[in-house]
Amino acid sequence: MKHGKKYNESVKKYDPANTYELTEALKLVKSMAYAKFDETVDLSVKLNLKKSQSVRDTVVLPNQFRGEKKVLVFCKPEKEKEAQEAGAAFVGADDLIEKVKGGWTDFDVAVATPDMMKDVGKLGMVLGRKGLMPNPKTGTVTFDLKGTLAELKKGRVEFRAD
Repeated sequence: MKHGKKYNESVKKYDPANTYELTEALKLVKSMAYAKFDETVDLSVKLNLKKSQSVRDTVVLPNQFRGEKKVLVFCKPEKEKEAQEAGAAFVGADDLIEKVKGGWTDFDVAVATPDMMKDVGKLGMVLGRKGLMPNPKTGTVTFDLKGTLAELKKGRVEFRAD
């Protein structure tokens, strides 16, 4: 396969026989960039986990990578105003549950208050497949709507070992 001059020039900087430390590897990747757009880097880590082990958590990154996230909040009417002020795109209770049951999933993250989880749990077939189901382990089931929505807007992401 033929490659261009810029590609061939950047490949000369890399030695496949060498093992690089993380900071060294990052400097090398930055020096090898030759495109006129922002290039991306994928990182794969082999964890050697046993079947009973898992890695799953959330982290708030310093910069948001994508555009604004559309957040759906399932809450009782007394919490609706707080959720809207915190920046939720969609807020409601039974009306939104019925809408989602019908197949509507035009949002990026779903957050719920613990008192609504009894009703939201019925949406497992719709939200579960798409990874949108609120979960206490990932911090999307909470009464602190203001703090959670602020983190989501900043760029909180979930990661897990597959």
